[in-house]
Amino acid sequence: MRDHLRCSALPMITALVALTAGPGAADDSPRRPNVLMILTDDQGWGDVRCHGNPAIDTPTLDALAGQGVRFDRFFVSPVCAPTRASLLTGRDHLRTGTVWVTHRLESMRSEEITLAEALRAAGYATGCFGKWHNGAHYPMHPNGQGFDEFLGFCGGHLNNYFNPLLERNGRPIQPEGYISDILTDAAIDFLRQHHDQPFFCYIPYNVPHSPDQVPDAFFQKYANQGLDPKLASVYAMTEQVDANIARLLATLDALELADETIVVFLSDNGPNTDRYNGGMRGRKGSIHEGGTRVPMFLRWPGTLTPGTTVSQIAAHIDVMPTILDLCGVEPPEGVDFDGVSLIPLLDGFEPDWPDRMLFTNQCRPIPEDGSPLPGSVRTQRFRYVRERDSEQLYDLVADPGQQHNIAAEHPEQTRTLANAYDSWFAEVTQDWNGVFPVPVGHPDRPRTTLLGPDATFEGGIRWWATHGYANDWLTDWTRTDQSIRFDLDVLQPGKYQVTLHYTAPSANLGARIVAEANGQSVEGVLASEHDPDPIPSPDRVPRGSLNEQGHWRGEAYEKVWNDLPMGLLPLKAGRQLLSLRAVEVPGGGVMDLKGVELEFVEP
Repeated sequence: MRDHLRCSALPMITALVALTAGPGAADDSPRRPNVLMILTDDQGWGDVRCHGNPAIDTPTLDALAGQGVRFDRFFVSPVCAPTRASLLTGRDHLRTGTVWVTHRLESMRSEEITLAEALRAAGYATGCFGKWHNGAHYPMHPNGQGFDEFLGFCGGHLNNYFNPLLERNGRPIQPEGYISDILTDAAIDFLRQHHDQPFFCYIPYNVPHSPDQVPDAFFQKYANQGLDPKLASVYAMTEQVDANIARLLATLDALELADETIVVFLSDNGPNTDRYNGGMRGRKGSIHEGGTRVPMFLRWPGTLTPGTTVSQIAAHIDVMPTILDLCGVEPPEGVDFDGVSLIPLLDGFEPDWPDRMLFTNQCRPIPEDGSPLPGSVRTQRFRYVRERDSEQLYDLVADPGQQHNIAAEHPEQTRTLANAYDSWFAEVTQDWNGVFPVPVGHPDRPRTTLLGPDATFEGGIRWWATHGYANDWLTDWTRTDQSIRFDLDVLQPGKYQVTLHYTAPSANLGARIVAEANGQSVEGVLASEHDPDPIPSPDRVPRGSLNEQGHWRGEAYEKVWNDLPMGLLPLKAGRQLLSLRAVEVPGGGVMDLKGVELEFVEP
């Protein structure tokens, strides 16, 4: 059987690539294959039944795993934004500027050439439907990174999954329904609209990431089995998205496009709780096997042989070069991939494929001294791990659960991998220049919203939900000696309308706030009380709790925010700081600040 695979699948792929390659292909040559790429959020390797988990039902993904190629050892980053950057560029996330999940450290350099940009240049229609998490400000926005159509959100997570606040190509919308259904509906519309041309449809679903919200029927199924509410929510969200993936595949069948479409499925990191994960060590955020190994399935009916398993290690950085290779699209000029095309492995045969090293960084802000953070190196056999207080080596063939540190018994192997990690880290961070400023005034997006997690501040101001993750805001702004700053890169000089998004009780009325940049300022007075309760959230599990100081620790809630227009502020071109401060506080404080909107008005 292996000999048959080897002599049938690869020549077919090679022939199809040759027929579709290059702008000079004949008019009667087959069109390039479509690409449907599905990414889930916080779905671990063990969150599919076909990986040995009897507690979850994922019939669509189980079938997909058997309809093409299943990668047995596929690795991503420990958290979501870095994985997305590597997936879309074929490059180590540290090269792209994406090093964490918030505070603009999730943003990807707009100069990076994405898979969408490469395929669009080859004539593909491109659409993204879901969680972007690689920069909210244009041109880091999906529409600035190769996607003609975008419906979703740009932050790390949503507040509410029912009737969610989303955006379509930069404009806010609030469709009715459940988030996974909404995204799938939009993607299906895209498939139907572009069925007569090659398309790249990227669907980065945001489940089973918290908050734990899912329709009753799916939740009750798992709750009735005695699972705790958290696990029941995770499995319910996963099965619900599995049902939506079935709708996508059925649409390809209805459009008679299944044989012309490459379907890619994977997740962005390990599971977000301690649950079944095949006995691996670690979960989301971990540099161990369980934090970085995820399901990865690749289907192309008629070209890739069903039931094929690839045992060689592979990673998110390999997806872009592999997809371009399968589609017969030349890599972007001047782009050096860290990943490789996996075409030689797609028949399941084990050729003379060289062993390689896959590097994992813990994904945190890079220290000012440039020292390498905890990380790991994976080869076909070993995982080297460096944590803050230890150095470890594991034989993943003999010890898949990483129970026995063999670094002392294999000092030479340990040193080799340690040196490789240090060299890699130094090389991929050599262009790191710190956090990106927020681009403001792009001609294609004259309005820019600066949010709480984008800010720096002093004097006792803090994030309401402690960490400043997506959807958080600034609170404890009560005095005139406090300040809030936003680092800007103004692309178009001129006058900008400044508007604050706030809540404040009546006791704060009369507070005067100044927005200043480059010696120019505008002033606003808080004249309207606006202090609503959070919007009710149908969470199955509380999304946080109060700490010892009485501060909320967890994900923020959704609120309705009021607008305080401040007037026109002249901004010069280039990098500069926008600062906010109160010059008069006659009452109990200033405001809770959701963000600042800057809209280009005139040169």
